[in-house]
Amino acid sequence: MAKILIIDDDDQLRISFSKLLTEENYDVVSAASGEAGLEIVNTTCLDLVILDIRLPGMNGLETFKEIKKLDATLPTIIVTAFGTTDTAIEAIKAGAFDYLLKPFDIPEMLKLITQAIDAGYCMRTPVHVDAEPATYSPNAIVGQSPGMQKVYKTIGRVAQTDATVLIQGESGTGKELVARAVYQHGIRSDKNFSIINCVAIPENLLESELFGFEKGAFTGAARRHIGKIEQADGGTVFLDEIGDMPISIQAKILRLLQERCIERLGGDETIPVDVRIIAATNRDLKSAITQGLFREDLYFRLKVVTIELPPLRDRVGDIQPLTAHYLERFSHELKIDNPGIRDEALDLLKEYEWPGNVRELANLIHKVLIFNRGNPLSVSDLSQIIRKQETAGEISKDANQEETIRQWVHTCLSHPSGDHSFEFFSDTICAMAVEEALKISNGNRSQAARLLDISRPTLHAKIDKYGINTISSTQVIR
Repeated sequence: MAKILIIDDDDQLRISFSKLLTEENYDVVSAASGEAGLEIVNTTCLDLVILDIRLPGMNGLETFKEIKKLDATLPTIIVTAFGTTDTAIEAIKAGAFDYLLKPFDIPEMLKLITQAIDAGYCMRTPVHVDAEPATYSPNAIVGQSPGMQKVYKTIGRVAQTDATVLIQGESGTGKELVARAVYQHGIRSDKNFSIINCVAIPENLLESELFGFEKGAFTGAARRHIGKIEQADGGTVFLDEIGDMPISIQAKILRLLQERCIERLGGDETIPVDVRIIAATNRDLKSAITQGLFREDLYFRLKVVTIELPPLRDRVGDIQPLTAHYLERFSHELKIDNPGIRDEALDLLKEYEWPGNVRELANLIHKVLIFNRGNPLSVSDLSQIIRKQETAGEISKDANQEETIRQWVHTCLSHPSGDHSFEFFSDTICAMAVEEALKISNGNRSQAARLLDISRPTLHAKIDKYGINTISSTQVIR
């Protein structure tokens, strides 16, 4: 359970906001002053700080600077009134995660909280490269194959430089883990690490999310907004699925790489930005260049260092250590004894094609363990799940079978741990799964995300992507 500190001198806001976040399954502590908040930061393991700018005694900006001294990777969200927006922007430039204006919209704040906690997790949770069973970690890149050995060597060589890195590989091969490993072993590991999924953010919002905008830049732009790249100044930006980035925005990324500066949308000020860029894609960028979908000059700017992640079918020798890793990890998470796996079942895993790569193997092991009764995993256990995944793939090809899909989704979600192959299905199935999960959870997004085995930011992104209407009120906290 994530632990959140609220620092605000408004007693009523602290009480009501604490109650709201507790209902969202957060562990909440609060303080009425910056000095009291710093004592908590110094003595408590926290996942997020929500900080008001206007405080008695030590003001919010001073408090934030002291928080950064105590823990540079602890994400902080600034809350401010219209009169102190410039101070909030100053805090953003100093490393705060983001800011919101009072009165703020509850769904917007909850979405920002999940993003900030996930960002903090990525910055603070180490990725172990080529982890042995004795040094088990849930965030580990596992494998001894020649292809993976080459990946480890490249990570080691590039991490201590500021070189731009392009990670290429099929979906499910572990590109984000590699990006995090490069960041955590690098010279900017004590600075911000910002993950931007170029697919999850709608195209019409991506430019303003990346580069920010000035007040009045477009209808509804009531205030200046600092973009994710500027927020990460001094740190690292991970552009996931950059192959799907609109070509108009690619030009601005190219300028960032060439000139180390950006312009906010609607502004004419050139803003210097010092960030390291790590990018990843599952697309063939050379083919995309030929089709006019990706800029050739950007491609060559990105591939200063290229890390190629091999698909699981090309590293069959890694299936045994990967299976052992996931058996250990998910047994620990499910609080059960590790049942192990029979030799013939392991042979079956080695013969499977793994279209979903390492992620699919992880999902399979997780799913089998949920229903396991303590016996070593057998051919029967695995083949039943594999057949279901193959059947789901066939169903996803026929979008007209809506009722069949709905019934299938409901069956998969009927177990409290949900269906862990969710990410492999078509948009049709994904949209239905999101709607069904929200229905089952009575609109509770945290519970719905757990049902689907995805993070809450990913759930929010899919709700936006599929245009799912889940909020019937415009509740705000004042």
